[in-house]
Amino acid sequence: MNQKTVDVIIPTLKPDVTFLHLIEKLNAQSYPIQNIIVINTEEKLFQIHEITNYNNVMVKHISLNEFDHGATRDMGARMSDADIIVFMTQDAMPDNDYLIESLVSCFDSKEIGAAYAKQLPTTDCKEIERFTRSFNYPENDSIKSQADISRLGIKTYFCSNVCAAYDKELYLSLGGFIRHTIFNEDMIYASKVIQSGRKIRYCSTAIVVHSHNYTNIQQLRRNFDLGVSQKDNEEIFIGLKSEDEGLRLVLQTAKHCIKIGKPWLVIDLFAKSGFKYIGYKLGLGYQKLPRWLILKLTMNKSYWK
Repeated sequence: MNQKTVDVIIPTLKPDVTFLHLIEKLNAQSYPIQNIIVINTEEKLFQIHEITNYNNVMVKHISLNEFDHGATRDMGARMSDADIIVFMTQDAMPDNDYLIESLVSCFDSKEIGAAYAKQLPTTDCKEIERFTRSFNYPENDSIKSQADISRLGIKTYFCSNVCAAYDKELYLSLGGFIRHTIFNEDMIYASKVIQSGRKIRYCSTAIVVHSHNYTNIQQLRRNFDLGVSQKDNEEIFIGLKSEDEGLRLVLQTAKHCIKIGKPWLVIDLFAKSGFKYIGYKLGLGYQKLPRWLILKLTMNKSYWK
């Protein structure tokens, strides 16, 4: 059987020397990468000229007005002729040399249409976010299908483009990523994979280092955009359990903070959770909000132009 070809697609904005390290790590992978396709926003902000040293790196520049979470990634996908397309963000770093090999192995089963990697926290990650990573990305692999919708609800469609791989043939047949979306293009596409009868695999041996220390306001704005994406695509998300999983995360995190002898973190946890919930609810009801307030709440102002 012929070895599957793989392309990696990475949208960038103001990439720095860390991005060069990412390219270096990708080219050191045990499984060969055919091309690394970089879709960069604003050519004048792209100062990583050393990238031309890599023969397999292709860079396409777009304007800020052209950027869209779904359309930009779809552009990269359609530039690829590989069997497997792997999407990453510029701030996700492979933890070892077997990231691509582990992701590709998931597609040994024809049932799998998508696979996503485990995310480990960065060294400066705060305790609550560190626990959230372990909650969302556990030690053991899992496979999700239509049969899990009643049990997992919206979590069935969880798949993160921080690092995720897709069967290219299936991707094209399902129409790819939504072309205009504020956020959540990965879960929207994942719903198509599940509804087509294929499955999504969480691959715990494919590991990237990636986390953020968001402020409460940043959490509110991020969850506002999440709510907007679900409202704009409610035919996908309507009727799916979502808030139950959020409550379970809060309770598990509170228990963890007490267990490690840091009960004062529970106050911060409840504050962050409150900001997340308010942002999410405002996003779901964005159509009732004045435009000036929407532009204050969103992380993606270009979406509203």
